[in-house]
Amino acid sequence: MRTTDFSKTNTILNQYLAEIRDVNVQKDSLRFRRNIERIGEIMAYEISRELPYKPVRIQTPLDVATENVPAEQPVIATILRAGLPLHRGFINYFDHAENAFVSAYRKYIDEDNFDIHIEYIASPRLDNKILIITDPMLATGGSMELAYKALLTKGEPAHIHIASVIASEQAIRHIQAVFPADKTTVWCGTIDPELNAHSYIVPGLGDAGDLCYGEKE
Repeated sequence: MRTTDFSKTNTILNQYLAEIRDVNVQKDSLRFRRNIERIGEIMAYEISRELPYKPVRIQTPLDVATENVPAEQPVIATILRAGLPLHRGFINYFDHAENAFVSAYRKYIDEDNFDIHIEYIASPRLDNKILIITDPMLATGGSMELAYKALLTKGEPAHIHIASVIASEQAIRHIQAVFPADKTTVWCGTIDPELNAHSYIVPGLGDAGDLCYGEKE
């Protein structure tokens, strides 16, 4: 299983990552969402390099041109609600993609312990398709695992790309343990070293869903 950490190279993605972490910039939810979206656009471009391509003949006003275009479009799956801006960044580039949505949330048992529940899934058939699952924060990896299992009820994809803005080292290890290694690729804006007692990524950025859309009860 290959994991790409974008923060290991100098690209404009690092600027957007710095801004979404900044407590002062986070006060502007529109800017926060847009920067998540921009990160999604950059990741979509990088993932597009790994898709199968085919030549097509295009009639121009003057002659016929041959261009290589994707031979198939991926299915972009998103874990609600925090994943929506990242999802939008992907479909800004994969504008012909099919879409899937999974609602996964933490149900707290007490202050420090929780179970993850899947409440809703809407997806096309996934048999032999390229599946991209987007979630801005990979804390424990549990939500991603359950979302993937829910999506498997719609068919077995040919390849899975996991795209996250910030992941913890623990989540990466969990993904490596539970996803099929021969057909999974992980893409992260950065990988942070630890989780706190509430299973939030440290240094992380806080609650991405709340920063995007406001606090929930």
